[in-house]
Amino acid sequence: MEIDDIFGYAKLSVMQISSRVVAILSLTTLGHLASPDARSDETPMMKAIVAHEYGGPEVLKFEEVPRPEPKENEALVRVIASGVNPADPLTLSGKYAREFGTHLPLIPGYDIAGIVEKTGVKVTKLKGGDAIYGYPTFGGGWAEYDTVTEGEVAAKPASLSFTEAAAVPMGALTAWQALVDVAQLQPGQTILIHGGSGGVGSFAVQIAKARGARIIATASTANQDLLKQLGADVAIDYTKTRFEEIAKDVDAVLDPVGKETLARSYGVVKKGGIVMSLVARPDPVELKKHGIRGAGISVHPDAEDLAEIAHLIDAGKIKPVVTKVLPLSEGIAAQQQAETHHTRGKVVLRIADEPRN
Repeated sequence: MEIDDIFGYAKLSVMQISSRVVAILSLTTLGHLASPDARSDETPMMKAIVAHEYGGPEVLKFEEVPRPEPKENEALVRVIASGVNPADPLTLSGKYAREFGTHLPLIPGYDIAGIVEKTGVKVTKLKGGDAIYGYPTFGGGWAEYDTVTEGEVAAKPASLSFTEAAAVPMGALTAWQALVDVAQLQPGQTILIHGGSGGVGSFAVQIAKARGARIIATASTANQDLLKQLGADVAIDYTKTRFEEIAKDVDAVLDPVGKETLARSYGVVKKGGIVMSLVARPDPVELKKHGIRGAGISVHPDAEDLAEIAHLIDAGKIKPVVTKVLPLSEGIAAQQQAETHHTRGKVVLRIADEPRN
């Protein structure tokens, strides 16, 4: 049940892809790599995890590549840390290259925390030296440098290290956009969160708690303690108990699992409630049968949402769960862990030393 969102977790909407198609066409890679033929002896280089072909973790290489140059509406970020997401293996597989907007060679990394190095002439909200965190639409975070737009990042939560902050963006944005934007969860309402110890679920539990909701969350035996620590009012061990025996007449369900779990979820929602899935579109027949609403959730970068999340973090209401920190050179091992879809919280790649205050 710690399976995080896979396809719906990171897929780009058609609108998102269309809005930046010009940018895509001008790039040869997800990480804005320059063509080898265009290099000169003066080309700044950087270390990165790169895939020159689609496949499994074995296609990833740790190598030196040209450092990206920001366009007029972009900022160059010196990446201190980058998160690892369950959707990364799907991106790497190439099965959904069109949906993800990916191109080869490819640098993974959709969660970053770092320091702005320089900005394009049309960038007005960021300046060199700013500590930021965010979700670059086209990845590139598993490298010493990446480029971002102002709409993809916000000021790093002051209470977090860069390593901790890199565990936040995509998972927290997914949970925020589902619970706040779609479900509009209100104080006193009850929500069932499947996979409450995972990368999205762990944030969903905390966001729901911050909004005054009653939380029922599921996880395996080993993660029951974590559910309580995060703020779940009722923790269900799905290996021992069927959730529908406990969860009844809930206002909302957040499902990162799909299949049988989604099918069994319709019956626990009260009339007028909502079922949200990160991996499938809720069945219209089941929705009509139970008199409930449904939504397929996909995440998108949003600087304002990131700022709201940072505010809650600094207020002590949200904290990322970092399970393991690895150096950039161990990106292959990180991708292998992501493929299991059973990570407690997040794995983070530390790319540079934490700056001294």
